[in-house]
Amino acid sequence: MTIYLIEDDDIYAEFIIRALSSAYDVKSFGTAEDCQKALTDGHLPDAFIVDYKLPGITGIDFYDSIKDRLTDDHRLIMMSSIDDGNLVLSFIKKGIRDYVIKDDTVIDSLKAILDGKEDDYYLFN
Repeated sequence: MTIYLIEDDDIYAEFIIRALSSAYDVKSFGTAEDCQKALTDGHLPDAFIVDYKLPGITGIDFYDSIKDRLTDDHRLIMMSSIDDGNLVLSFIKKGIRDYVIKDDTVIDSLKAILDGKEDDYYLFN
């Protein structure tokens, strides 16, 4: 599985990459604009992990720019340190199915979603 991670915090991006790279092919981008440039060939990765607050194009704006190209086979996980029900509701209204809080369970949450086991994870952990 190929994952494009968009995270402007280099240290946090490295944390995510190290935690996921043994099971997934992770490519990191510091901005949404850099990721958009990598998508010019029309090919999409299997999944995106996108920080909500990014410099320049935000995570939501990035999603809006690619949502017409996403199929049911693609995952887009919005990630943020903000734990706000209204924010999550706004993501759902836009069509974003997966949202992860940057907390001490972020890696487990990401793996569960990427492996299609988020229902089991959220119900039992």
